[in-house]
Amino acid sequence: MVDSSAVQLARRVAGKLRICGHAAYLVGGCVRDLLLGREPQDYDVATDARPERVLGLFTGAQLVGAHFGVVLVREGEAEVEVATFRSDHSYLDGRHPSAVEFETDPRQDVLRRDFTINALLMDPATGEVLDYVGGRADLAAGVIRAVGDPETRFAEDHLRMLRAVRFATRLGFRIEDATLAAIQRLCQRIRLISAERVRDELVMILTEGGAARGLDLLDESGLLAVLLPEVTAMQGVAQPPEFHPEGDVWTHVRLMLGEMRHPTATLALAVLLHDVGKPRTFSVRERIRFDGHAELSAQMAVEILSRLRFSNDDVRHVAALAAHHLRFKDVPQMRASTLKRFLRLDRFAEHLELHRLDCVSSHRMLGNYYFAKSKLEEFSSEELKPRPLLTGHALIGAGYRPGPSFARMLKAVEDAQLEGQIRTPEEALDLVRARFEPPDGAATPAGS
Repeated sequence: MVDSSAVQLARRVAGKLRICGHAAYLVGGCVRDLLLGREPQDYDVATDARPERVLGLFTGAQLVGAHFGVVLVREGEAEVEVATFRSDHSYLDGRHPSAVEFETDPRQDVLRRDFTINALLMDPATGEVLDYVGGRADLAAGVIRAVGDPETRFAEDHLRMLRAVRFATRLGFRIEDATLAAIQRLCQRIRLISAERVRDELVMILTEGGAARGLDLLDESGLLAVLLPEVTAMQGVAQPPEFHPEGDVWTHVRLMLGEMRHPTATLALAVLLHDVGKPRTFSVRERIRFDGHAELSAQMAVEILSRLRFSNDDVRHVAALAAHHLRFKDVPQMRASTLKRFLRLDRFAEHLELHRLDCVSSHRMLGNYYFAKSKLEEFSSEELKPRPLLTGHALIGAGYRPGPSFARMLKAVEDAQLEGQIRTPEEALDLVRARFEPPDGAATPAGS
């Protein structure tokens, strides 16, 4: 959420520019959100003042987009981008204009923008809105419409195709027919956009609300088949009706996305990918089966998220969510040591929520969810991950030679500790001596 001081800073910036003889308006997303009664995420000001003039008027201002005439004005924690009116020349790389021309007419500035709802100007002092492209009517109608010719807009910056889906998803709008048709014709060009920019848009589509509809729009636009063909492969893959009365794998995942509430990026990605291995593991014997699909889904998640340049930590965690999602079916029967190790998985709350979403979007049996949740609340952090009773150094001190057996010894000790069978280092060492070969040169324990 934007700092409220940014609102005041934007007004002061625009006011000062006007006192000094320049046109100045709030522009873009902040105007859209204000008109929708939403909290803007940031504030931008558009002006006919040249960048050097803006730099001269505001102490400490920085030029952050020299080629595009963008100046950053800061005051404390608040910051506002001030951009000179401009028109763009031809785009040669699907992202950047080959040249820009500074303008004095605000109409020329908005004609280069992506969508009509993002091309509105507002006088921050009076609230008067300048609308040269029908953006207010599209806001009222709930429509995402490209400014001017949609193919031209998407050819200029291919990422705008994903942005159209993002805005429609976040706002609950529909994409206007000609705009959607242009995306469908040009969707292959999304391959030319950097993985990092695509990644960021996908995360916002999945986490800003309406993710199920976002998935539908990605599919309808053709973008999903280009970016995530592994996900489109879930369509039409049947599931055993006794466990999945909702239908195929695609329907199941879509329902889960629709049940999410303010998810983290990793949880949303895990919802999308936790069953991505099912199409490749589908088989029918006495019933439909997906043997090994959790492990394959984890492997595929690593491949997909690495391709999209997610951080190693995000990749690791989403893969773990996918790999472990079936283990909840066994929690009532788990030994205490196994259950405690499961409950102490990194960010277990996301594992738990993934399981809840999985259940409410299929058979709706939540017994294991509540069982795991109650055990998580019952055990203290010390009970889940107690201080080790024995270390490798202690084993060496007892005469054992370092080797692969150390890991087995230490696990056996921790198992017994988690089961409540031993509580002291002496009991731990006695357990090792009883269950494993004695150290070199030591006598075999009596009764072994």
